[in-house]
Amino acid sequence: MRLFMNVVALLGLIAFPTFAFAQDLTLKRVMLSSGGLGYFEYEASIDGDATLKLTVSLGQVDDVLKSLVVYDDKGGVGGLSLPGREPLAQAFKDLPFDQSSLGSPAELLSTLKGAQITVGGSRSLSGRVVSVEEDPLVLPDNKGAMKRTRVTLYTDRGLQQFILEEAENLQFADPALREKVGQALVAIQGNRAKDARTIDLTMRGQGKRTVRVAYIVEAPVWKASYRLTLGADPAAARSGLQGWAIVENMSGQDWKDVELTLVSGRPVAFHQALYNAYYVTRPEVPVEIAGRLMPGVDRGGVTVDQQRPKAPPMPAPAPYRAQQERSVASTAMAPPPPPPGMAAAAEQIEASDAATQVIFKFPRAVSVDNGRTLSIPIVDRQVPAQRLALYQADTAARNPLAAIRLTNDGESGLPPGIITLYERDKAAYVSYVGDARLSAFPAGETRILAYALDEKIVIERDVTQTDRVATGTIANGALRLSRIIRQTTTYRVRGPAKEPRQLIVVQRRLPGWTLTKPEEKGVELSEGNYRIPFQLPGGDQTQAFEVVQEQTQQQEIRLVESAAEQIRVYAQAREFDAKTREALTRVLQLQQATAEAQRKVQQVDAERQAIVQEQARLRENLARVPANSDLQRRYLATLDKQETELEALAKRRAEADKAVEAARDALRNYVSQLG
Repeated sequence: MRLFMNVVALLGLIAFPTFAFAQDLTLKRVMLSSGGLGYFEYEASIDGDATLKLTVSLGQVDDVLKSLVVYDDKGGVGGLSLPGREPLAQAFKDLPFDQSSLGSPAELLSTLKGAQITVGGSRSLSGRVVSVEEDPLVLPDNKGAMKRTRVTLYTDRGLQQFILEEAENLQFADPALREKVGQALVAIQGNRAKDARTIDLTMRGQGKRTVRVAYIVEAPVWKASYRLTLGADPAAARSGLQGWAIVENMSGQDWKDVELTLVSGRPVAFHQALYNAYYVTRPEVPVEIAGRLMPGVDRGGVTVDQQRPKAPPMPAPAPYRAQQERSVASTAMAPPPPPPGMAAAAEQIEASDAATQVIFKFPRAVSVDNGRTLSIPIVDRQVPAQRLALYQADTAARNPLAAIRLTNDGESGLPPGIITLYERDKAAYVSYVGDARLSAFPAGETRILAYALDEKIVIERDVTQTDRVATGTIANGALRLSRIIRQTTTYRVRGPAKEPRQLIVVQRRLPGWTLTKPEEKGVELSEGNYRIPFQLPGGDQTQAFEVVQEQTQQQEIRLVESAAEQIRVYAQAREFDAKTREALTRVLQLQQATAEAQRKVQQVDAERQAIVQEQARLRENLARVPANSDLQRRYLATLDKQETELEALAKRRAEADKAVEAARDALRNYVSQLG
């Protein structure tokens, strides 16, 4: 029995489109940025016109369309083309069948019912497809069943049937239908790599030449890590620094002998979905019919004494025996080898500073298979390093951190990364002492790297705050005060017993305050904090250091409205000059005179209120006693007497009011003449 193996065998001759001669591009240069981008440059040797093929992952197409650049000194770019984002969906969009119909010959014939076909073999038939049905054949001796497909055709002699699996060949009679099936098969073949797209780049020109094609796409961030080996002598001025770059090849292709460059910087980068198809939504308008009008719509983000941080002077470098200084970017001085036991980098990496980034270029071609990681030394030299103790109360309240002040005396910056610190004793035995974090490190700058807790130093910290009046002047009827608020932080430090140490105290800078102790010379300002150096001599003794910050506040007190108790305090303040104190004393006297006049007004008001209350009682009693009685006559006589007293009190109140106003005028007139 002949078995029907695939669709192509049954469809007969299928016309496949022919492609122009195309050349593959060879990856030559890779530049990786710490900003998460990769620059990939390819080369191809061409002669005259040519088509270059470049295959990239689907996720990179947007970036390639955004950044692809071509360099051709003797020609030009004719154009760029690639399949759409959904090439299969577009290929089947106008076909009378979908992709699932090509899963088997039976599914295709079932989808194309009514199509004219010709069947060849032991039995030749020609007709239109009417039905496609399963017709299993039971094998003898209970050996199971064989799956068959029975196809019914409408022919010139009526309905006829054949078994699809027994047909030797099958062909659609309509040439246009054969062409559509062939195009669909070609589209499926070209879309086997679902996550990749092949770009055809047409070049126009004459003669033999080398063409370069480059683009920028998303790439894993390359990382830097460092190793710093401290010598046995704590006073040594230099230590060995080695830096490594960690690179991952996740580009989807192997890197074979490429020129590798690493860039440390923070470029501004964007992503735009250029590979997506966008359509403009158009407004729906009704079909115009006779008699109806529809007019258009017209919708016409130092050292303290100089306001810039500055590192304290470094001790003079101690000579290294049998050591040389290795520079990352310069060979002007003969570079010495690192201390014994620390292998030097096999080759020197070329490093240079650009305007916004540091560039590391490898001297040899590099090969990295796709999916693998590469780590290569990029720095290997001696650098100035000073040991010290760094006290950060928020990190450790009782002990400072062991730290290193590192200076970049090279000609190029260093990217950020983790530093692993080792220490060598006098017997050349090396031990691990801690890790530190290095921020971006431009040439000529210093960094303090904390790597462990220094339990040889104990620190107690107290904070107090005082508020005092400094000066006072009188002007425009007001006492203008200058108050000084002082915050004092006292550090009591017990230093190491056997060796001297420099202590750096990190003290929060209070906004708007001034550092008055210690002197600003030698003090650094970093990220809103003072870094204040103190020297600890050897010996188990306790020293006290004070850090004082002050703020001057201005206050204005209106003398006429202020309370006498407040004026009395300032009249006795020794911070004011004698003239100001005398003026305040006179103001206090005038205030007291005003207060005495107001007291008399209040006394008159109290007497009047007492009489009014007594009259109310008498009038209430009069309503209850008999008319013309002795008690009534007595109440009436008392009321008459009280009315006379009220008249006298009214005169006294008027005189008291005049006295208050006179006292106030005297106070206002005096205050207005001051200052």
